[in-house]
Amino acid sequence: MGLEPTETGTKAVKLLQSPAVRVGLSISIATGLYGVSFGALSVTSGLDFWQTMALSLLLFSGGSQFAFIGVVAGGGSGIAAMSAATLLGMRNGIYGMQLNALLHPTGWRRYVAAQVTIDESTATSSGQTDPDEQRRGFWTAGIGIYILWNLFTAVGALAGSGLGDPKQWGLDGAAVAAFLALLWPRLKGREPAAIAVVCALATVLAVPFVPAGVPILIAAVVAALIGWFSHGRSDEGLEPDVDPYDTHHGGRDKNRDTHRDLHGEGHGQAGKAGT
Repeated sequence: MGLEPTETGTKAVKLLQSPAVRVGLSISIATGLYGVSFGALSVTSGLDFWQTMALSLLLFSGGSQFAFIGVVAGGGSGIAAMSAATLLGMRNGIYGMQLNALLHPTGWRRYVAAQVTIDESTATSSGQTDPDEQRRGFWTAGIGIYILWNLFTAVGALAGSGLGDPKQWGLDGAAVAAFLALLWPRLKGREPAAIAVVCALATVLAVPFVPAGVPILIAAVVAALIGWFSHGRSDEGLEPDVDPYDTHHGGRDKNRDTHRDLHGEGHGQAGKAGT
């Protein structure tokens, strides 16, 4: 039996009142505007309008897209550009594994979810504790950014060099600032925060000396090395973590109840035997 309409109305959360939806919409606007910068930089790097749009529509990974046009603008070959984009895009596969355990998409939603799995949609989703909010955050940020990113990519590509240097509008830092705003509050403990600062410093120092896209890889290596040799507390990290035994995923409490029932049954039988 379904819920009565009045009961449904009292329990339903209005989308615009959802914290995850509000975060998803705000991050969509900030990141979508950044697409103007990509579109303008892409056509000034030598790509035409349709090649630029193909990158946004099909690749849809900001870091990978900028790495691709950065290599092209520097005179690199297509294979080198694809390699740089692929290296940066590998992180989305890791995000996909996390979100698959978190959201459990099924059917056609799995293919759509794979396309809109990016930094911002992952952070918006995993930053929530309620399963419904996690889903709302992921889909709002993912679909919202996909639409706005492609729309503003087209605007930037059509405007081309008429915009001048896209950096003068501050669009080159919009997505980075928005992502940091989502990430920083989730850092739990001094060591993770210190690692984040060290990685940021490594990225800044590497920018003048290495090709586009490489600084983020250097930061990843630094983080991996610190994590490998570190002996930090087990309860420090990102908050919240994905817990496969969480009650919302049919795990921890169910196992505890089963364990309790078995022991309770055993004690009951023992008691009967004793009497």
